[in-house]
Amino acid sequence: MRWIWIDRFEKFESGKEAWAVKNVTLAEEHLHDHFPGWPVMPASLVVEGMAQTAGILVGEARGFKEKVILAKVSRATFFDHALPGDQLKYQATVISIENEFARTEGKVWKDGKVMAEIEILFSHIDNNLGGRKFPEENFVFTDQFRQILQTIELTKKEEKS
Repeated sequence: MRWIWIDRFEKFESGKEAWAVKNVTLAEEHLHDHFPGWPVMPASLVVEGMAQTAGILVGEARGFKEKVILAKVSRATFFDHALPGDQLKYQATVISIENEFARTEGKVWKDGKVMAEIEILFSHIDNNLGGRKFPEENFVFTDQFRQILQTIELTKKEEKS
């Protein structure tokens, strides 16, 4: 099972910047246990939402020819919590894309204010395994992600109109 921590893309500029939206709801089971009596989206899942947004941005920049995985969260600073009813906006920006890795930075917005700042390093796994194959079942761009990626095409069409 794969967990998707973004709902849709609002903006997508290939190789540069992406904006994705996550609506936090009480329908999400993880909120019932974290923390009992005060449901809050775990910070690790907010980081994962940014990783998914930025990872898709990095993967798409090279036509999804390379397998992109999160290698390191260089920095994650939180200024607020994500609660049920909140809408998070992930703003991911590519700093650099090299043959073996990519660096991104991002901001998570809530109610028009920066809720978190996150820097992530991604590995282009096929370029780092010395010719060994990385099993497809471990790869993040599954059919579920392909459905979300379709929102990128819709966004591009709307921007052209």
